[in-house]
Amino acid sequence: MTREKQRILGHVMACGTQIMWGATFVSTKVLLEQFMPSEVLFTRAVLAFLMLFLVSPHPLKLKNPKQEVAFMGAGLFGIVLYFMLENTALSITYASNVGIIVACAPFFVAVMVSIFFKSEKTGLTFYLGFVIAIAGVILISLNGQKSLNLNPLGDGLAFLAMISWGAYSALIKKIGEWDYPIIATTRRVYFYGIIFLIPVLIAQHASWALQVMREPKIFLNFLFLGICASALGFLLWNLSTKWIGAIKTSVYIYVSPVVTVVLSVLVLHEKMTVVSLLGSGLIFVGLILSQKK
Repeated sequence: MTREKQRILGHVMACGTQIMWGATFVSTKVLLEQFMPSEVLFTRAVLAFLMLFLVSPHPLKLKNPKQEVAFMGAGLFGIVLYFMLENTALSITYASNVGIIVACAPFFVAVMVSIFFKSEKTGLTFYLGFVIAIAGVILISLNGQKSLNLNPLGDGLAFLAMISWGAYSALIKKIGEWDYPIIATTRRVYFYGIIFLIPVLIAQHASWALQVMREPKIFLNFLFLGICASALGFLLWNLSTKWIGAIKTSVYIYVSPVVTVVLSVLVLHEKMTVVSLLGSGLIFVGLILSQKK
């Protein structure tokens, strides 16, 4: 595959992954009615690992044992801390606050990656696009609200989640430079995510109700989160990071609020408002600007 085809496909995969991840809130919301956040996260991580193992069971032999630290860090920051901090923030502060902070992820990624990689630098258009896109996210998140209600603890945890995602993105970029098979590297990241989640499950006295797991609604939502959103989603995201860079890939996070609006109309039968349309338009303008060099 030529470099140009890789670049185009990288953008398509990053956008497609965000569309898929934007749909996960429905599945997660259904499962959180029966399970703790750590239980949901552990189950989807195990399903993702098993799926990636079935697709490519070959062991990953590292060229340098010290590289193991990067895989451990990616599992800790990207699989455990990011999701646990974000889910905890959602239980403490307003969903609109978390939505706005999560949309700032490209900024955190840009800062983190720029520190360690001279090849990924951002220009004025990136930050201009960031400001325009965040304005759109704020319009969508605060649609119908008179003001932004702050919660220092919950909002602080959401910011820590974004810092964790920035660290994960930098580590995945570094891992991508070693040119290992992408399925094997993604599987290894999930392996460490599972290992780091075990103490959390023990501390929270996690237990899964097997009779509930047999319900089609629960079973299918776990399959979607584990196989589609986790195994396939992280595989495509990591490959996009390798092909077009961590910063350009992260910009597609702006798409997530738009997906939420569309799903609210199609699934929850909510009305599309003028504010939502304006916010979506600003997000797309910001997305295009942020991709320009």
